[in-house]
Amino acid sequence: MQPRPAPSPLAARFTTPLARLTTAAIAAVLALALLAQVRVADETERPAPLRADLMAAEPNPVTPGNFTGYGFDQCLAPTQKAMDAWLHHSPFLSVGIYISGNSRACRSQPNLTPTWIRTQLQKGWRLLPITLGPQASCSDRFPRYDDDPTINPRPGAEGLYGKARRQARREAVKAVDAAQRLGITKGSTLWYDLEAFDHTNRHCRESALSFLSAWTTGIHKLGYKSGVYGSVGSSVLILDDARVKRPGTYVMPDMLWLARWDGVANTSSSYIREDGWRPGARVKQYQGGHDETWGGVTINIDRNYLDVGRGSVADPEDHCNGTNINPKKYGVLSPGTEATVQVKALQCLLKERGRYDGKLSGVYNDATVASVRQWQSDRGFPVSDRFSVHDWIALHMDNANTVMKVGSAGPAVRRLQRALRAAGVWSQPISGVYDPATASAVRAYQKRVGLKETGIANGKTNVKLDHGRR
Repeated sequence: MQPRPAPSPLAARFTTPLARLTTAAIAAVLALALLAQVRVADETERPAPLRADLMAAEPNPVTPGNFTGYGFDQCLAPTQKAMDAWLHHSPFLSVGIYISGNSRACRSQPNLTPTWIRTQLQKGWRLLPITLGPQASCSDRFPRYDDDPTINPRPGAEGLYGKARRQARREAVKAVDAAQRLGITKGSTLWYDLEAFDHTNRHCRESALSFLSAWTTGIHKLGYKSGVYGSVGSSVLILDDARVKRPGTYVMPDMLWLARWDGVANTSSSYIREDGWRPGARVKQYQGGHDETWGGVTINIDRNYLDVGRGSVADPEDHCNGTNINPKKYGVLSPGTEATVQVKALQCLLKERGRYDGKLSGVYNDATVASVRQWQSDRGFPVSDRFSVHDWIALHMDNANTVMKVGSAGPAVRRLQRALRAAGVWSQPISGVYDPATASAVRAYQKRVGLKETGIANGKTNVKLDHGRR
């Protein structure tokens, strides 16, 4: 990762004066402070208590969680306006952010606040929080400043590189402190960025391995997962070699972020073995720094491809005690239509929306017609005894306003796929996972209704579907 400095004012500190807290909130703060007193090895540092307003709110989701798709990283956390533009128009749904480390180019992060973190997570972004602290002693680009020491290369009396390990434990505490202040939930992955260095230099290499091992141990003790970013020709290479040739000598990170600018959007590289950190524990930075413009906003980024956790998956669904709401076709229904899967699916969907309280008979009877007419009236559609393809599309979208793209997963994607099936552009299973095939179907729909063919189900596309356009 090549951090690109950008001048900006000092980031504000995030504190809440005790005078503004309730008695209960103060008690909660004190209780959490006691729980947070984690001693890491022989270090006395510990993460600061969380902000009271963050404790009061529902915790943010663990990040990056389960995801397969595209991401970007950039030195300076973008503004909210830029993030929104890129959410609606770019292929990315993951973003790397620098949260700590004295060696990072963007020490000042004026946009990076607890509100920024919470907002991105709520909008569906997956975050990769990065620490860029002490770098390898033989790196030709560090130290960058006067107060960013490199990893201590001295092996010590026992040859265990104790000073490097202590440096790492301190960095782990600092990273967790920064993560907690920002509202990044325990269980999330915190990444250490170890830039390229000469891995043939023995003490430089061994001290770096010791540092990364202690970093992972420290991160684990504080309740987070450990990730390491690095060049496939140095830090990634030495970790993979140590994993295979010296098993048990070092604690391995949970995830690897490979820097290999080969232009291939996958998580593989010929530099490391395929069996390590699989499945679901790899990220690959496949393109280095360059400008991209989406939604009228230009950012200088690196491109990434992620395959983490279980990948993009949708939990099983159940409708009306096992009713099939995914027939192969959503056709026109008229009074008198009997015993069809489509009618039963319609009755179930109307029941879930509080529009139908009859039996799921599969018969398009008077009660079903009355419910249909009421639903059409409420949506501002022409009222009719018939339920048309136009109605099916709108019923499935159900006023959805979620931005969906490759990597998205869940109930909203299932509704989208059903709407696309009703529109005649989707014939594959209703998986709930927005994969390249779903993006292709969205492009086909966008072309049909006169929209720009992006493959992203954003505002304009969702409005067309919600209005039943076909």
